This record gives sequence, C-alpha cells and structure tokens, in this order.
Amino acid sequence: MNSPNLQSVLSKLISLTNERDVAALELSLAQALFDLIAPLNGDTAKSITIYHVKDIRKQIFSEVVIGKEPDGYAPSLAMKQKLTACFTSGESCLFVQPEMNSVTLYPLNNAVGNTMAVIGIEAEVCEPHLHETITMLLQIYQNFTGLINDNERDTLTGLLNRKTFELKINKVLSQMHQATNRKGDKAGQLFFLAIFDIDHFKRVNDEFGHLIGDEVLLLLSQLMTQSFRDTDLIFRFGGEEFLGVFECSNAIDIEHILERFRKRVCNFEFPQVGKVTVSAGYTEISAYDASSQVIDRADLALYYAKNHGRNLICHYERLIAEGSLLDNKKIGDIELF
Repeated sequence: MNSPNLQSVLSKLISLTNERDVAALELSLAQALFDLIAPLNGDTAKSITIYHVKDIRKQIFSEVVIGKEPDGYAPSLAMKQKLTACFTSGESCLFVQPEMNSVTLYPLNNAVGNTMAVIGIEAEVCEPHLHETITMLLQIYQNFTGLINDNERDTLTGLLNRKTFELKINKVLSQMHQATNRKGDKAGQLFFLAIFDIDHFKRVNDEFGHLIGDEVLLLLSQLMTQSFRDTDLIFRFGGEEFLGVFECSNAIDIEHILERFRKRVCNFEFPQVGKVTVSAGYTEISAYDASSQVIDRADLALYYAKNHGRNLICHYERLIAEGSLLDNKKIGDIELF
C-alpha cells in the first residue's frame, strides 16, 4: 500500500478548514478520509461511517455513511459493544468481522476531549503512515472544533451565543422549507422558539452583586443543559435572557418540556440567593417566517407572562386564540394592534 502524498493531505486540510459548522465539519472530515483512503485501497475501500449515540445504555446509534453501504450495515451486537467501548474510552480500536472487511473505529473528540462521535473506516488502514495521517487529521478536526466552539459559545455559560442564532435559525427554516416540498418528509414535526427571562434578575444583582448574578446565570444554563435534549438549540441571547429552538412531534410536547423546566428552576435552591423563577414565551415557527417575526411573537408572549404574575410559560398562538393578545400586524413602519 502506498502512503498518501503531501498534496492529497493538504487538499483534505483545505476542505476541512473551509467549514464553520461542526456537523458540516464532520461530514467534510468523513469525505476527506474516504477520498484519502479509497485510492490506496482500490476495491477494498467500502465506506466511512459517522456514528452518533442516541442511547448509550441501550447501545442505540445513528449512522451517516460516505461511500458504499458497509457490509452488515445494521451494527451487530459485537459491533455495538465496540462502538460503546470507543465512545466511553475515547480510544481507537479495530473491529474484525468474520468473512467481512474489518472496521477501524476512531473517536471524534471535542476541544475538551469528550467523544462526540465515532468514525468507522471499513478499509485497510494498518499501514503505519496512513494510520498516522488519519490520527493527525482527527487532531486537526479536534483543534478546529475548539475554534468553532469558542466563536459560537457564550464565554460565561457555554451556551450558543447571540451572533450564532441567525445562522442556526436560518438552517432550521431552510430545513422546514425543504421538508414542505418533500411529501411525507418528517410529517407532523413542528419547530418552536421560546424566550426565557429570569424574573427580578436586577434585584439579584443589586442585593448580592454581579458575581453572584453571574453564578445564577451559570447555574441556570446548567439546568437548561440538563433539562433539554442534545438536539435542542439553546442560546444565551443577552443578559438574563435565553432563547431555545425545539423540534417536537406536537404542541403538547413543547408545553410539557417548557413547563418541566420551569418547575425544575422553581424547585432549585440557588446558593446565597435562594429561589429564582423564570418566565417564558414561545411560538410555533413557520417555514416562511423571518427570524425577526418569530422573536417578536415569542417576545409578546414573554411580556404577557411578565405582566401577569411571572413564573409563567405562555404560548403566543394560544393567547391570540383566547383573545388575550391581539395579533401584531405591521404595515410599513406602522404597527397595528
């Protein structure tokens, strides 16, 4: 087997560092690895597969395949055990399949060393120089995800930051628009945007100081991370205001998700401060919405919650249906209520 030449390796680095989204970066890495390995393996190069964990305890994984469909595409029990070991240990390993191509599993680690995905290479990679090249590309991936993370994340809370919101919401809107043009694609799936605001946060800063206020923000962000799903997009939008984008199968689900979070915050004992509550307003996202329209609707629902006792979760569309709010229509620069 020949080693990859310098030009091919550099071309893969260029394709990798052109991405600014972690999911797109993963796909670019997988494609780069396949393009690198396939010419060196000929017919033995079957596929590159990206594995993500859905449920580590039940050993349920999702797969994205680059190249030919791998032999035994549904992972066997032995393969699931190897994947679980790779995710938990963060170390590469070889899975030998009887009468099939072997699969080398490489962990994809984030900037702090946590394994976020595993790449399975169904090809011959035992040649030392090739293995070293793959390992170096994975290290570059890890370093680059760290740069993306620093650019996308809020320094205090680690949540997505405000400047990332427009990119993320536009991707959601694009996904929804494409789904409406594909009959039966994700039928019944709905997206919602919620704005959260800490009740009486100014009082916290005034009475306890800004350091304690920052601790409240940090603890609240941790409660969000623990309460919401990995697929939910959670942003610190500014000050004590947070924003979330949620995908649900129906409107009842989002109500339960948000109400469960409200109760969790309400029951949490914040050090020195004691009890803190949050109010939230949320709205359903339409495929043809502008991001500003969605925020305006959720904001109106949030203001309603703030003006009607706080510690409330209010649904914009429900408030409109009940007559508690009038729909906000804009004509030019004039707002009609």
